[in-house]
Amino acid sequence: MEHFKALTIAGSDTSGGAGMQADLKTFQELGVYGMTALTCVVTMEPSRWSHSITMLDTDLLRKQLATILDGIGVDALKTGMLGSPEVIEIAADAIKKHHLENVVIDPVMVCKGAEEELQPELQPENTAAYRRLLLPQALITTPNLYEAAKLAGTGWISTVDEMKEAAARIVDLGVTYALVKGGSRLKNTERAIDILYDGTTFEEISEEKVDTPNIHGAGCTYAAAITAGLAKGLSVSEAVHTAKSFVTAGIRESFGLNAFTGPTDHTAYKRQLTAK
Repeated sequence: MEHFKALTIAGSDTSGGAGMQADLKTFQELGVYGMTALTCVVTMEPSRWSHSITMLDTDLLRKQLATILDGIGVDALKTGMLGSPEVIEIAADAIKKHHLENVVIDPVMVCKGAEEELQPELQPENTAAYRRLLLPQALITTPNLYEAAKLAGTGWISTVDEMKEAAARIVDLGVTYALVKGGSRLKNTERAIDILYDGTTFEEISEEKVDTPNIHGAGCTYAAAITAGLAKGLSVSEAVHTAKSFVTAGIRESFGLNAFTGPTDHTAYKRQLTAK
């Protein structure tokens, strides 16, 4: 039996719904062996659920990457919360050094699950570092509407046509594919629509909209599912379609974790396939 391996360079979400926890759960459910290089630890203030980010030492990150990339090897890699230009550069250097091809960049700029358009970026200079260092080395990037607007240098994105414009601008930065995620936050549509662009063709990927506030970690899960598909040899389009089904199933069966948020159910997709 062939064993596929994937690495996530991401933060640890103490609540378990996002970050490396979501990535590892997704890898496992999709039959991929997951490994982690942690960049930070995210904690929450219990009475308000406001986020606090504690960055880890960059030398520790380098040692984690050496453990995995020098000592084991991977079939695919994704990034999640990187948190600083220095960490972005470390990730970019590791990708370049090891000539990695199946690279998925989830350009986390604020803590997911909140209203992104109302938040400041984690650090404004991160956007420039993503554009200059990481996107030219990536196979695909998976920004949500907020992140796509920042990377593309546009205003707030609210229509499918604006998603296409942003995707085209992002591909112009050097990434091979851009997946702009409208999801449930794209207004005036009956379905959760994403746009995949390869520099030539726009592909619309959609699933049902699920009316739930419990979408904590959905973006991490989506990108991790794409990474798992690429690790197993799927094409980008195949990996994205599978990932869309995976995350939609998880949102459909999401649950409330506390008074503030709830995660996707990472086991839902497998149950859905078994039931067919």
